[in-house]
Amino acid sequence: MSNRHLARTLTMQALYQWDFLRKEKADLDEIITYIKQEFAPNFDDHDYVESTFRGVIDNVVTIDETLNTFAAEWPVETMTLVDRNVLRIGVYELLINKKIPSKVAINEAIEIGKAFGGDASGKFINGVLGAIFKDQLKKGLIKEVDADDQGTEEITAKN
Repeated sequence: MSNRHLARTLTMQALYQWDFLRKEKADLDEIITYIKQEFAPNFDDHDYVESTFRGVIDNVVTIDETLNTFAAEWPVETMTLVDRNVLRIGVYELLINKKIPSKVAINEAIEIGKAFGGDASGKFINGVLGAIFKDQLKKGLIKEVDADDQGTEEITAKN
């Protein structure tokens, strides 16, 4: 498992805990410390975990509004905890974190959804993030990191 994949998995676990326990922003340090100690004490990319976790939390209202727009039949509050938080990471990496290629954000979310979610999680996550990505392309909102990537057509062809 690559470092970044493990970092996303740890981020999903932190978001799951935050969401399940209905924690406040004041509890973020406690959650991050627990995740580090419990699941990956020797992991060397905790900065990515922490920045992504905090980035999702700081933007959760906008992220959830985006999810409600693109998954209108499945409002955020009705999604499973795993799907909801994997999608939150996916939307964060797709729309807010300009350093992550869109193809990577979508594929990683799908893989984490398949590993931790239900039987339909991978397809559901693929459909939602694919629709968001297509919308970004239609609006001409291509991230600089994607500008030279020929794989953007591949993503839209799958969705």
